[in-house]
Amino acid sequence: MRKIYITFLFLSITACTPKKSSNVPKNGIWQARLTVQDNQILPFNFELSSTDDQGTNITIHNGEEIIYVDEITIKEDSILIKAPVFEGYITAKLASDRMQGKFVIESLDREVPFEAVFGIEERFSNTEEGNVDVTGIWETEFSPDTEDSYMGKGIFTQKNGVVSGTFRTTTGDYRFLEGTMHADSIKISAFDGAHAFLFQAKVTDSTMNGIFYSGNHFKEPFVAVKNETYELPSPDSLTFIKEGYERLEFSFPDLNGEEVSLSDPEFENKVVVVQLMGSWCPNCLDESKFLVNYLNNNQHEDLAILGLAFEQAKTKELALKSISRLKDRIGIDYPILLAQYGSYDKEKAQEKLPMLNHVLSYPTTIFIDKQGVVRKIHTGFNGPATGEKFEEFKLDFDSFLKELLSE
Repeated sequence: MRKIYITFLFLSITACTPKKSSNVPKNGIWQARLTVQDNQILPFNFELSSTDDQGTNITIHNGEEIIYVDEITIKEDSILIKAPVFEGYITAKLASDRMQGKFVIESLDREVPFEAVFGIEERFSNTEEGNVDVTGIWETEFSPDTEDSYMGKGIFTQKNGVVSGTFRTTTGDYRFLEGTMHADSIKISAFDGAHAFLFQAKVTDSTMNGIFYSGNHFKEPFVAVKNETYELPSPDSLTFIKEGYERLEFSFPDLNGEEVSLSDPEFENKVVVVQLMGSWCPNCLDESKFLVNYLNNNQHEDLAILGLAFEQAKTKELALKSISRLKDRIGIDYPILLAQYGSYDKEKAQEKLPMLNHVLSYPTTIFIDKQGVVRKIHTGFNGPATGEKFEEFKLDFDSFLKELLSE
């Protein structure tokens, strides 16, 4: 009887012990693929790490950029991956070595087909060695010969067939792009949880002719010529206070619903930096990180920073939640006001700030001196992906603020 009892007890314990799911994703490198317009594949890589004490984490790789993702939920055969800061998320059916689902941004009603496969380290499959070197500066026109035409500056480095760099425009840069040059074709991509970018083109020693895809909702042609001396217009010359206006004036609610304006005592006799931004905007995230770091290293009682958020969230509550999440995730101490929700339309934004000739870009940064006079307006942001331009911006920002603070 004792032998039978022990056997029964062992079987009972074994039956009650939960089996480890066969759908637990494997640790290591994965290749993800988004299907954009024209059935083109936009790949990116991520590294997954899952431990009993740390849970599941992912790091997304875009060239030098590493994006850490820790809001991941696994339930039975499903996985939910929520982008840090941004609204976008990936939901997929899960096997140990494969994921199949979609990338979703609900407020924009966008869904992009998504899949991921374990163990593929390459971003793009490189079947031939490139016979063109794209290293250098490229004078670029997007949507050429149309009323939507705009200029960009390609900045690329190529090594052993691997290409990294970005396109700068007057409204910001296209993030850390990475890909390959093989034969006479370039393919580069980036995914950051808010935007999914794919550029592909035929290339000669001096020209590019290609297509830019943004998710599966937008595409446009672009052409480029190699031009090492090309430069975009100064970002300080594009947005300005219109004739007949002297000051920047507004009144918007903070996260507690209290109206805030530049006439409030807390901004009196201070240099104020006003940031037009959105929690959905990667370039704004880059600038916000820079501003947080700058304030941490340059405390000054006569300096204040104030954000004006133009949110794509459909309701006020969702917009406030997105702003709060942004502040918490990157440690923003300066106030961010809700200027607009339901749309980040730039024409509507300009209506909220009629003293500006236009709102051309998020972010736009407005520098106000101690007398309340607008001294400079900087359109767009040269983020870390722009290399030397980012370093130049940091030096100019610091120098100009010190000049205003010394007055």
